[in-house]
Amino acid sequence: MDVARDDGSPEPSSTAPRVAVTTDPARAASLFEQSVAIMARLRAPDGCPWDREQTFDTIRKYTLEEAYEVFDAIERRDFPHLAEELGDLLLQVLFYAEMAANEGHFNIADVLDHLNRKLIRRHPHVFGVEASRAAGNRADVDADVEGSAAAVLRNWEDIKAAEKKAKSTPEATSRLDAVQRAMPALAEAGKLGSRAAKCGFDWPHWRDLLPKLAEETAELEAEAVALEQNPGDAARKQAVEAELGDLLFTAVNLSRRLGVDAEMALRGCNLRFRQRFRQMELASPRPLEELSPDELEALWAHAKRTLAANKTEPQA
Repeated sequence: MDVARDDGSPEPSSTAPRVAVTTDPARAASLFEQSVAIMARLRAPDGCPWDREQTFDTIRKYTLEEAYEVFDAIERRDFPHLAEELGDLLLQVLFYAEMAANEGHFNIADVLDHLNRKLIRRHPHVFGVEASRAAGNRADVDADVEGSAAAVLRNWEDIKAAEKKAKSTPEATSRLDAVQRAMPALAEAGKLGSRAAKCGFDWPHWRDLLPKLAEETAELEAEAVALEQNPGDAARKQAVEAELGDLLFTAVNLSRRLGVDAEMALRGCNLRFRQRFRQMELASPRPLEELSPDELEALWAHAKRTLAANKTEPQA
């Protein structure tokens, strides 16, 4: 019988036998080659119309979705599902590489070459100092880690820092450059606000953000009304996106000033919405699609009261 881990995920049964799965490099290479060929076929002139229409900008949102689905499968320890989700994430890599090849930037072989060289140069304790240097390592590190994971991490960071220094340009940098773009937007917004606050660029008190929220809401409303009147206006749509971004950024900074993690706050809200909506479905005498807006609102209020009374509202 499975039990729960401290984080709520299932703990595999201690009596279940665990057999290591050995990777067959030849089979993996053959299947990867097939995947690359399939992706190329989909993007070919006589391929899939939808796949051919996609761009880096239209695909990027799916990359985040797939990464979060991988994260979810890991949390639930759903390994059969994880294998499928990792395949979906790999599809994103193949898609980007094929689009880049179509535009003459690089191809999947270049992606793999970058990855292989990075793994070799950052693991001198495994592949040897000479191989590490041949792969581009410019850092002077001790390859004799004596089985220490901490020593491996120190070497990794030193080698990574040397790579970054070699790629650096003489251009002036911003203090915000220390905040990586490679993170969820909510987390990036919070870190940007926190970084800017260190030089005094911040609201004096969290209450000062409330009028700012109202201001951003009004600006969003104005652009949304204009878009509603001209639904085909691409510039208006971009303006709506920009104003909505300003509103979200302000909300994240309010969260920061209140000492609340915006990501966890939203995840908690999502959980509450799921449970309340499910309660609506259970309590409704008819399918929700057949109900009027007033009936739906009444069901929502009832769901909130019911869950609060039963103390089953999720807390995170």
